[in-house]
Amino acid sequence: MMHHSKLSTKEICGIAIMTAITAVLAQISIPMPLGVPMTMQTFAVTLAGVILGAKNGAISMVVYLLLGAAGVPVFAGFSGGFQDLVGPTGGFLLSFPLMAFLIGTGVKLRKQKGMFLLFLVLGTASNYIVGVAMFCIIMKASVWTGITACILPFIPTAIIKAAAASVLGLKIQTRLGAALQWT
Repeated sequence: MMHHSKLSTKEICGIAIMTAITAVLAQISIPMPLGVPMTMQTFAVTLAGVILGAKNGAISMVVYLLLGAAGVPVFAGFSGGFQDLVGPTGGFLLSFPLMAFLIGTGVKLRKQKGMFLLFLVLGTASNYIVGVAMFCIIMKASVWTGITACILPFIPTAIIKAAAASVLGLKIQTRLGAALQWT
């Protein structure tokens, strides 16, 4: 007999809320010269992983991607459609479930010294690795061009967003976790 894991109503609501928050924060976008905008999406992805945990954080990002792929204008610049997932910045979007999963895993392991920070860095690195790889393939660009366009201009804000989302997310997760009996 196969056991199916069902999501509770609280979990579904949490997933829906984080999906919506990601869609809203995606609209805070600053265009950059080489075509990869600076957005608040990674802040939202980090928040999803911290608040919802690995599995539900990843699910919220899959829902976000499915909405966008279906044409709902949830991506940066109120865009949507499958073309956004296969374009130059598509790798960044496609990495969101993995990023949320890794960061959520770090939250679960946070009692072990340094594990939360390690998984926060791994989650952020996964976003950059997948994003740069796809950017280089689509744009027929060198790895150095990908790093210059997609990583270097974003390092300072990535650190600030990861730190802020982690602090805020852990506070929310602790408060909601106690109130809603989340794990």
